Amino acid sequence: MKLDMRKKQEKKETTKSTKKLPMTAKMKRAMAVYIAMVLIMTAGASTVFAADDPLTVINNLSTFIFGLIRAIGMILLGFGIVQVGLSLKSHDPSQRANGFLTLAGGVIITFAKEILNLITG
Repeated sequence: MKLDMRKKQEKKETTKSTKKLPMTAKMKRAMAVYIAMVLIMTAGASTVFAADDPLTVINNLSTFIFGLIRAIGMILLGFGIVQVGLSLKSHDPSQRANGFLTLAGGVIITFAKEILNLITG
């Protein structure tokens, strides 16, 4: 008897309906601005055009991919600078070490193409 009641109770709990969270006009406007910025950034990125020469296509794709990698490196550089600044304010040595490691990683990622060119000659 008790098992049947538990099963009925579990069924009631699993069949709950979901409700939409209310969104204010300010939140809708902020979401629209965010979506517009994302679309502008992705559509405005350098476009890879096809050409007759296959080597040109590969070079264009390589330039595009290394541009994306450079952008990620710049973001890491900025984040590393913020971490180092916050660690200097709070006197936290572990955060400072993480900040410098993030900074170094950002530099390496930003200049990845140049580093690969130096290695390969």
